[in-house]
Amino acid sequence: MVYSNRIQHSIRFMEEQLHEPLTLEQIAAEAGFSPFHFHRLFRRETGLSIAEYLRSRRLCLASRMLLYSEEPIIGISLQCHFESQEAFTRAFKKMYGMPPGRYRKMFSLHTQAHAAQGGEMNMIEESMVKGWMLSGSHPHQYEIGLDRHNVHQGNASGYLKAVTPEGPNVFATMMQQFKADRYLKRRMRFSGFVRTEGVTEFCGLWMRVDNQAEDVLRFDNMNNRRIVGDTHWNHYAIVLDVPDNAATISLGVLLMGPGQVWVDSFRFEEVDESVPTTNLEIVYELRDEPSNLTFEE
Repeated sequence: MVYSNRIQHSIRFMEEQLHEPLTLEQIAAEAGFSPFHFHRLFRRETGLSIAEYLRSRRLCLASRMLLYSEEPIIGISLQCHFESQEAFTRAFKKMYGMPPGRYRKMFSLHTQAHAAQGGEMNMIEESMVKGWMLSGSHPHQYEIGLDRHNVHQGNASGYLKAVTPEGPNVFATMMQQFKADRYLKRRMRFSGFVRTEGVTEFCGLWMRVDNQAEDVLRFDNMNNRRIVGDTHWNHYAIVLDVPDNAATISLGVLLMGPGQVWVDSFRFEEVDESVPTTNLEIVYELRDEPSNLTFEE
């Protein structure tokens, strides 16, 4: 947990300094580790090297600048710390499938058309998201969709948004469920990047492992490390063992009460036993004997 907190602190530091030149030594010092040790921990937690993370985030920033500013491409490449426009073009084409000039021409028309209709264009698709479903206590008070403006990597993020949350303990989740067969006797990590806005009660990733009778075998919803308020993109993870009698695995993001949460770059992968689990123990207190059998108490 200490390592995760340090990694999250380093990501916040990088997000605030994306326009600035950053070195591994600076970032490692901010996290309180040696460069070698920090780089190893960061890759283990996020699946990315520091250089890969900064490059992907700066390319995402560049894609937004291409659509929402008139900055010349060479200026964008320099602001995003590429040594030349040619290097920027190669990296951008590798991530987005086309050079930055064509990307700007193709998508800025769509952006301008919506802007002409009034208001800020967020490029949100309010619809069901492939592979994901909306559930929870009051799913009709929430919505899920794709957002092509608030993105961590690539072209889109998923979002879960409260529309009309009413009453206490109202929540919804964007989730999916699948068979546990392929993951039996393995330690699995569900991780990704999360951003929040206006969350007053509770937001977090969650994961649950059930048996055939739908009894909960392993569970974590980040209740002991809640995400609240307005937060920039950061990395969060859940690690659970999948017992040999597991039948289903469910996972997703949870939002209780008002607010909005964006999620991106989820990963579901096996980790070794050096990575501690985050399982929340569900304790049921049993009495020694029956009580109030006559209902007179």
